[in-house]
Amino acid sequence: MGHKLKIAGWVSIGVVAGALTTVSLQTVARGAMTPLPLEEIQQLSAVFGLVKTDYVEPVDDKKLITDAISGMVASLDPHSQYFDKKSFSEFREGTTGRFVGVGIEITQEDGLIKVVSPIEGSPAFRAGIKTNDLITKIDDTAVKGLSLSDAVKKMRGEPSTKVTLMILRKDESRTFPVTITREEIKTQSVKGKMIEPGYGWIRLSQFQERTVDDFVRKAEELYKADPQLKGLVLDLRNDPGGLLDAAVAVSAAFLPANVTVVSTNGQLAESKATYKASPEFYARRGSGDPLKRLPAALKTVPLVVLVNEGSASASEIVAGALQDHQRATVMGSQTFGKGSVQTVRPLGPDTGIKLTTARYYTPSGKSIQAKGIVPDVMLDETAEGDVFAALRMREADLEKHLGNGQGEEQKDEVREKAREEARKRLEEEAKKPVAERKLPEFGTDKDFQLTQALNHLKGRTVLASKTQTERKETKKEAP
Repeated sequence: MGHKLKIAGWVSIGVVAGALTTVSLQTVARGAMTPLPLEEIQQLSAVFGLVKTDYVEPVDDKKLITDAISGMVASLDPHSQYFDKKSFSEFREGTTGRFVGVGIEITQEDGLIKVVSPIEGSPAFRAGIKTNDLITKIDDTAVKGLSLSDAVKKMRGEPSTKVTLMILRKDESRTFPVTITREEIKTQSVKGKMIEPGYGWIRLSQFQERTVDDFVRKAEELYKADPQLKGLVLDLRNDPGGLLDAAVAVSAAFLPANVTVVSTNGQLAESKATYKASPEFYARRGSGDPLKRLPAALKTVPLVVLVNEGSASASEIVAGALQDHQRATVMGSQTFGKGSVQTVRPLGPDTGIKLTTARYYTPSGKSIQAKGIVPDVMLDETAEGDVFAALRMREADLEKHLGNGQGEEQKDEVREKAREEARKRLEEEAKKPVAERKLPEFGTDKDFQLTQALNHLKGRTVLASKTQTERKETKKEAP
């Protein structure tokens, strides 16, 4: 590849915004300027002048300009974003897997902030914050109307400072405050263990700078525990994505050398790229091949990849590559469908924009955007069926989402009906004792999907879903 793109980062402002994580590439800004539409620029200038002279109170020039830029970029799609000085710094910081905050993964719901999950061991986790909790106020500021990034900014701060969150817990019909002391959060993106003799489990919760090294260490531990490993489960459920080079490296760990892992395509020449299972596409400068220590048997060990609606972006790259090369059986639910690439363009020394510049494609040429990876075997969350999966948002549910370029998704009335049924089940679940309401933790003996993955590796009967169906797409009619 003539122009090697440098991998930049994934998570803006240090927390996972639901599954809206981005695969990002950092390049230098282009020198050539596109001709400006003079009439529209004159209108913009006129509006600026009217606001300055006629608005009820004085408005700062810089605020007007930055808000205009922010609005311009945010109107494109859910993943394009303007970074001011603070958010740009926090964006860069987020790729390391360390940040100062309360330690929750969040998204937005009905104008409020919804907790996707507390990060294990974090201040929020210790304070009792739970999945699906809604945050209505941050200190004295109501979150209604705040952007996700603005809400996160208010929760971040210096170590040892406090922030008070007002929590609405619907299933308990109560609202209450929780005061949390901020601290540095060190997220652990790789977990793993021997599930039983001969069968291992490795879970990736995010793709960060440390993920590949941690993955290699965990694989070494498993093979040291059992050199004759009979099967492995790679668990990507609820993995919102992350760094592209980490996704390519994890894919390369299981694939033959030099096969295609993912390709990208956009307007720019540099957006037309193919990433292969070769160190030049994932090794950090001066560090050598991080996969060289891996046991050779990892290339051939029987493999199952577990995914769900929360598997997005980089995790979809891995699942798609292993599926297309028939290296693994993908099991679970149709993934989130975040198949676009964001490029970070610096606008100065400490500001920039994150702009969607390409779609990515699996080795067979399939676009994942707004569709996702369809598992080889559909699995429900539990033996009783999907409890809450139908309530989860996917890329195609987001306003202004980018189409996949290969057809638009149909409105799925069956899925809408399933969501309503899931809401009713949620109401019934809320009546049960707390201990009985929580879905089994991933990796435990009560993890139904993991049990089915092991059954597949052992050649036993798998209890596949009888209700899940692929979210179909239809080609647009020519005008």
